[in-house]
Formats: sequence, structure tokens, C-alpha cells
Amino acid sequence: MPEGVTKQAEAVQSLWNGSWIAALATGVVVWGLILWSAAFHRKRKNSAELPPQVRYNLPIEMLYTIVPLIMISVLFFFTARDQNYINEMSASPDVKVKVEGFQWSWRFTTEAGGKQVQVVGRPADSYMAAEAPELVLPVGKKIEFDLVSPDVIHSFWVPNFQFKRDVIPGVQNKFQIDTTTEGTFAGRCAELCGVDHSRMLFRVKVVDQKTFDQYMASKAGTP
Repeated sequence: MPEGVTKQAEAVQSLWNGSWIAALATGVVVWGLILWSAAFHRKRKNSAELPPQVRYNLPIEMLYTIVPLIMISVLFFFTARDQNYINEMSASPDVKVKVEGFQWSWRFTTEAGGKQVQVVGRPADSYMAAEAPELVLPVGKKIEFDLVSPDVIHSFWVPNFQFKRDVIPGVQNKFQIDTTTEGTFAGRCAELCGVDHSRMLFRVKVVDQKTFDQYMASKAGTP
């Protein structure tokens, strides 16, 4: 998994790890029972007798039913808890970003402190290319993303956020993150949207507050 750079990514990573641990533990038990049965209850040579059968064994059948129900209930609880946390929306985010996905690039309109900066990109062969749009965000702040599309379905994905959300025509999707780590991170469209889908790249640059304020002051009002 890529390194998470938001508080929400920490919840995603924890849920992912826990799910894999539970799945592997279940696999070990199942594989162990299969091997044990094959080794100790196989048909003996020149013997017509079958191993002891357990049909209509009520305690075992109850065990087969109750244990999976408990496992699914536990997984459901943690999934619902983390999903609710990831989808929480604050009424007063520090920064608002309108994300417009179009064939085949992105337009970012950032609002913070009464200032607005707009960045428009073009199809690029690398997320670090000059034509790839750059979204600048402050570290340690709550960021709201408002996702819209004028043409087809796209998907706004920053792997280091460990989260993506579709950008759908006629649907206003939103989500929020809390940035935790400075750096430059790759972004892309994760929904096949046409001939230049693979070139629909961008980058997210997370900087300290002073650098962000300087960026907003120098770029405000310029597309």
C-alpha cells in the first residue's frame, strides 16, 4: 500500500490490515482442517468402511452457522465505523477545492482565506509534466473536495490518500480529508473515460501554511 498522507488514510490502512489478518486466520483454519481430514480420515486400502460421519450433528451445525455470523458481524462493525468516519463532513473546512474532471484533464478551483486560485491542465505523459495541473494544499488542514464533470464519468484518485471517488455528470460528490504529510503526490483518473484516459494525470503538492498563503496571494485571480 502507498504511504498514507491523511488522517482518513490511517483508518483505511487499519481496516485493510485487519481484514487481511482475519482472512488469513480463517484460511489457516480451513487449510488445517482440509489437511487434517485428508491425512487422518482418508479411505484405508482394501477397506470399505467410511470415516465416522457427522450428519445431523446439531452442535457442529450450530458452530458452522454461528462462527461465520460472528465473523461477518465483526467485519461489518469495523467497516461501517470507518466508512462513517471517512464520509464525515465538517461545516467549516479550512480549504475548499472544486474539482472538474473533463476529457482529458482537470480544473482545480481552490478557495481559502477569501482568495481563489484556478488551475487548468492538459493531457500529460507524467504527473510531473508541465501540462499536468498541480493542486497545492496546506498541511495539517481540513480540505473539502467538490467533484463535478461536464462530460463523462471520471474518478478522482490520489493513491497516497488511499481513497478515490467518482466524478459523475449531474451528481455533486463531496468528501473531506485532513492532510498530515508534506510532499508531492501523483494523482490520476481511475475510471476509463476515453482515448486519453491514461494521460489524465495531475499532482498534489502539500506544503506548510506559510508557503500555501504565499501561493494563494501570488496566484489569486489568475487561471
